[in-house]
Amino acid sequence: MTNDLHIEQLAKSYGPEAHVLRGLDLDVPGGALAAVLGPSGCGKTTLLRVVAGFLRADAGSVTVGGRRLTGPGVQLPPERRRVGIVPQEGALFPHLSVARNVAFGLSGLDRGERRRRTEEMLDLVGLAGYGERMPHELSGGQQQRIALARALAPRPQLVLLDEPFNALDSALRAGVRADVRAALRATGATAVLVTHDQQEALSTADLVAVVRQGRVAQCDTPQALYRRPADPWVAGFVGDAVVLPGTVEHGGRTVATALGTVPLAAPSEGSGSGTVLLRPEQLRLTEAEPGGARGTVTDVCFYGHDAKVTVSVAGVDAPVDVRVAGPVSVRPGEETGLRLTGEATLHR
Repeated sequence: MTNDLHIEQLAKSYGPEAHVLRGLDLDVPGGALAAVLGPSGCGKTTLLRVVAGFLRADAGSVTVGGRRLTGPGVQLPPERRRVGIVPQEGALFPHLSVARNVAFGLSGLDRGERRRRTEEMLDLVGLAGYGERMPHELSGGQQQRIALARALAPRPQLVLLDEPFNALDSALRAGVRADVRAALRATGATAVLVTHDQQEALSTADLVAVVRQGRVAQCDTPQALYRRPADPWVAGFVGDAVVLPGTVEHGGRTVATALGTVPLAAPSEGSGSGTVLLRPEQLRLTEAEPGGARGTVTDVCFYGHDAKVTVSVAGVDAPVDVRVAGPVSVRPGEETGLRLTGEATLHR
């Protein structure tokens, strides 16, 4: 049986007025890495603590691999859940060597098997030969990899990662994320990564669940989530969004906006108006031409690999952002033309 994670109608409150989880549903296929993404206070950490067994849910159920961990009449203690945890900043035992940290949860094995499993895990996370070192002798990234090795050593069905890259600088973070992802795939463990970093979620996970006020607003693959957000809030939370009013045309196949007409990713039933969602990279700067969409550049932010150009457009309430690759040829105060590309999502 695969280690599927199935969470159904999970609820948790910290008092009459402090409802944190409000009937949350989430399904993660066995062997997949799911990122739980959301603003502070939305219930991400509470969800992890309930799944781990540190908190008792008020209602709902958690099942892993067909085995009920939490539910009506069921509350398995943390040590019986076969759930590994990678906390923030590693949280290694400072008085134990690296090898003894990794072997901490390997009860019931003889000394030789514990040693073999420890060495296997250290090799898996790229730290073979580090077993005799102490935690304070390791870098932050190395400590996080040891924490992952410790979580994977007992062969858990599920691994929970609670914002494990927060304490790392940006240059180190991407490399450690890649190492963690590779190690999880090598073991086939199902994993849930809690994060508030949108780019981390999109670049690391197989599935991304966006949590809003204690419920999953949308759960999908990173590409589907980014290209077809469920609503304007999700669109704005997962990356930059261009939000425009629009009118449906051509039997629901296209929508007309102040920046031009664009095809819809999914045909719309009936006519009428709605909110059009686009991404900044779907806009192109062009020569300002009579009759075409145009605006005035208000700001230019250069990032090296690309730039963000902000343009004020007549008939659009808020300025729109345009992602530009390569050299930027416009400056604030100049007029520019605009052209839409790709497909849009419409919400009524």
